Amino acid sequence: MTTTAPPAITGSRLNTAAIKAIIGRDLRAVRRSKAVVIPMMLVPTLLMVALPLVVGYAARRAGQAGGRIQFLDSLPSALADPIANLPQEEQLLTLVLGYLLAPLFLIVPLMVSAVLAADAFAGEKERRTMETLLHLPVSDRDLFVAKFLTGFIPAVSVSWIGFGAFAIVANGVSWGVVDGLLIPNALWVVVIFWVAPAVATLGLGIMVRVSARCRTTQEANQLGGAVILPLIFVAVGQSTGLLLVDVPLALGIGAAIWVVAVALVARGAKMFTRDRVAGNS
Repeated sequence: MTTTAPPAITGSRLNTAAIKAIIGRDLRAVRRSKAVVIPMMLVPTLLMVALPLVVGYAARRAGQAGGRIQFLDSLPSALADPIANLPQEEQLLTLVLGYLLAPLFLIVPLMVSAVLAADAFAGEKERRTMETLLHLPVSDRDLFVAKFLTGFIPAVSVSWIGFGAFAIVANGVSWGVVDGLLIPNALWVVVIFWVAPAVATLGLGIMVRVSARCRTTQEANQLGGAVILPLIFVAVGQSTGLLLVDVPLALGIGAAIWVVAVALVARGAKMFTRDRVAGNS
């Protein structure tokens, strides 16, 4: 498909009204697409409700059965000592729900942002609405920002809502065993409100550019699939004790991800033009 871009729109300020209109238009299209909505809802439900419910209940029963947790010996002292000082029946619940599941939740903002970003331009091509989009009287910068926020806002929102559901499940499972609320703790606050938005930004920084170059959402998802694999390995490593994080390390990881993510988004915005998108249609 070929298209003639509208005249360049200059100015230092973002056209917030146009950006909001494009975001609203895109979110309405997302809600009508089962291929986007189902995985976006199913994975967070499994990771943030079903998994902690099953694992937490198993940890509760194992903790009440007694016995020392040998795994604590392999943890950094800054992480192990506070857990070891807890009553024996609280230790396993606190370790599993309070720490070991934290990195698994980073899959949620990355997955949601990747699904939405894959649909950002490739979905427009499949729905044959790309020509209309490219002829909108907005600047390339505003169009890029709108597409970015269409993925970022739902990804972060799903993560935060899911965390609320997880907190309810975790505290419900640990009620009567743990003294007070188990969730949130300092690590979870850092992961959800600092690391998760950074991960969503990182995924979008890559996937928006991939989507702009692909003709279908399936192709975009296939090419962007490598984005989520490293994080899955990190999450599995955490859950098996190969990689353990405490609050300072989580803050550092989040800062590093933010630096890379912002650089990718800034470069993507700089390189983004209608002609390049149209050339891959």
